[in-house]
Amino acid sequence: MNTNIQQLYDIARKPTRKIIGLMSGTSLDGLDIALCAYSGSGLETEVEVLRFKTEDYPEELKNEIRKVFAKETISFQQLCVLNPYIGNIHGEMINRALEEWGVRKEEVDCIASHGQTVFHSPKILHRLEKFPNATLQIGDGDHLAMKTGIITLSDFRQKHCAAGGEGAPLAVYGDYLIFSKKGEDRILLNMGGIANFTFLSGDLDPEKVFATDTGTGNTLLDAFVQKYYNRPYDKDAEIARTGKVDEKLLEALKNDPFFKTPVPKTTGPELFNLAYLERAQEASYSADLYPESVLATLCKFTADTILDCLKSCGIRPEKVFMSGGGMHNPLIVSFLQEGLRETEFLKTNEIGIHGDAKEAVLFATLANEALAGGRVQFGQRVPTVSMGKVSFPA
Repeated sequence: MNTNIQQLYDIARKPTRKIIGLMSGTSLDGLDIALCAYSGSGLETEVEVLRFKTEDYPEELKNEIRKVFAKETISFQQLCVLNPYIGNIHGEMINRALEEWGVRKEEVDCIASHGQTVFHSPKILHRLEKFPNATLQIGDGDHLAMKTGIITLSDFRQKHCAAGGEGAPLAVYGDYLIFSKKGEDRILLNMGGIANFTFLSGDLDPEKVFATDTGTGNTLLDAFVQKYYNRPYDKDAEIARTGKVDEKLLEALKNDPFFKTPVPKTTGPELFNLAYLERAQEASYSADLYPESVLATLCKFTADTILDCLKSCGIRPEKVFMSGGGMHNPLIVSFLQEGLRETEFLKTNEIGIHGDAKEAVLFATLANEALAGGRVQFGQRVPTVSMGKVSFPA
């Protein structure tokens, strides 16, 4: 047997596996790194987050990614060289984190790398009859494995597309395995660049589980603040809270076929970008609206489209557990609470995983399933697949 295959076999048989989960989202703010300890698999999965940090992206790297990010016309050379470049940078970030934590690379069984999304193109967006759902994440797994000396699983979203899914959201798999609770229906709401939720049934039936994007999370907010205020984001909604929601602009923002498409569905900044906002402002004659009121309206847009999607699914949850940057936006959260007054909005911190670490932990969970699980059968709305391509360090 090839020694690499033997190593995978040995990792799968371990009572406890240490897996590093990586996540970098459409906000391009940095790399989340979560060192997790796993035992079991499926609904017997137990996970402990041993260490977590976010390595900020330097502005130079953000600018390089923006040259290809969510653009239909790009330099193919830029895309080609970025793929290994980001893999190496992520590897260097992991090496620094391990040194800071006092953890030897030999103690880590594998890395689960989401990569950096540069284009998301399901059929609902590209509308090209003969082409399938597609998505592209870069940050080559082979370079990451060689840079760290650790087995790496990467490129998780391709199998989801190959099985008929849209490549997102993938949170449903990890959410079901580590956050389900018998006797309690739960909503896991992630508000990153794009907002999505997972429905977990209290009877633990995997066929009832599903996840869907609802629309923009922070991507429009962040893009607007970066352009007009030269800040990375509106911390604690300090600017947005000084504005007033403009109902005509809000109505125009909601006027897109995406919001009438049945769930599950997915989207991205390829649709929800500043051009989308500009078209809505033109349609609602609100081009001269004060910037702070634009931000207030965008916060209401995020909240309303989440609420509308929940209602369209017939869901009125007792509890919603939030994660992602949007959970730190008090204006979005207040709009959500106004829309569902009988629902308790909590952070996933309350159920064992810090909301900022959750997405990185979920990809580590996918790697754990790929190595030691893969026996959970989901229903028609969630492809039953094992995800992750393996890169060996030698």
